[in-house]
Amino acid sequence: MSQEKRLRVGVVGLGYWGPNLARNIAACPRAELAWACDVREDRLKRIAGLHPGVPLTTSYDDLLGDPTLDAVVIATNVTSHHSLAVAALDAGKHVFVEKPLAASSAEALDLVERAEARGLTLMPGHTFLYSPPVLKIKELIDTGELGDIYFVSMSRVNLGLHQPDVSVVWDLGPHDFSILRFWLGSLPSEV
Repeated sequence: MSQEKRLRVGVVGLGYWGPNLARNIAACPRAELAWACDVREDRLKRIAGLHPGVPLTTSYDDLLGDPTLDAVVIATNVTSHHSLAVAALDAGKHVFVEKPLAASSAEALDLVERAEARGLTLMPGHTFLYSPPVLKIKELIDTGELGDIYFVSMSRVNLGLHQPDVSVVWDLGPHDFSILRFWLGSLPSEV
């Protein structure tokens, strides 16, 4: 993408986390919040007040049919992630999916293969990988300041909203595993 072009992004799912993603996209100088989509009208009205002028729709097809839309952000129930991401990739859109990427490893692999085949970016919402504490620990590990790492213990103390369509492990576990993989540069040998 050229430095001058702003990435046109549509957000699907405006319940718990979608409004935060919409806010961040709207605040990014290299992006434009181009669409907001949810099946619930009350959520669209709330977004209209926060982001006047952004086109609103209850139809996902409106986003996918927009040839000027570059990317889709999916912040819906986990059980819908795969089908929505497949439709966006098939429409030639880059896709960001709030974690977890899909409801199963088979669905996740399918999305990765589809994105690679089309030359599109598929990104899961592993937000902690960009947080200063996680980056600092990565720096300490990489410089050898912490020595050899034999054991890592993690604890979840602020659970937030539990997603009703998946287990709490499937909902929150991806954060810990993405952090561990980032820090250690490898997949776990045992879980």
